[in-house]
Amino acid sequence: GGRMDPNTITYNAAVSACDKGFQWANACWILVEMACAHVDVDDITYNAALSACEKCAEWQPALQVLGDMAGRCVERNTITYNAAVS
Repeated sequence: GGRMDPNTITYNAAVSACDKGFQWANACWILVEMACAHVDVDDITYNAALSACEKCAEWQPALQVLGDMAGRCVERNTITYNAAVS
């Protein structure tokens, strides 16, 4: 079998796992890793990272994620805002 390069879907799965495991710092690190690897980040990625921050009451990293989301012109939606204000 060949090696599969990580893509948006595989990274999203990793960020979602961090969300479920209350690993906000790892979720945010994955966002940075995605940028370094030139992998597209989407609203699913950001929403999972925001949710991880929210679950751990980490509002400063959550604001950073929101700012990054705006800077990359990723559309924010109801899920985004619900995670941000929780």
